[in-house]
Amino acid sequence: MTDLVPYTPKPLAKGGRLSFITLAAKMTTLTGQALALKEGLYVLKRRMEKDAKDADRIADLCAEAEVEPKFTGLINEAAGALRKVAEAAGGLAAAADQMESNARAFKDAHESEYRGVYEAVQASGVRQAKAGFYRKR
Repeated sequence: MTDLVPYTPKPLAKGGRLSFITLAAKMTTLTGQALALKEGLYVLKRRMEKDAKDADRIADLCAEAEVEPKFTGLINEAAGALRKVAEAAGGLAAAADQMESNARAFKDAHESEYRGVYEAVQASGVRQAKAGFYRKR
């Protein structure tokens, strides 16, 4: 089986609208999850490379022991499959690394752009217009 758990999105706070805080929290979560995924994939990659190397060693030992070539070939095929998994895990880890970097950059840009506005609104004590009220058409 698998350890993967299906993701069910939670409804947004305040009637389905993102606020400054909820968006920042979601970006922090995304950044952390992408980092954890990347690290897990690098662990998988190293494990598959080690297992492929071990399978090659076993195939060499089987060849020395004059084991049926059919079985030695199957062990070599398994080593090749393990290398393909390692390669794919490396590619996916690179994508997760890019996602983590992009999420961090987005969060930092969001923070620098809107933190001042958020602080001013919180300090004013005046009820603000709905989002989009001041938008020009």
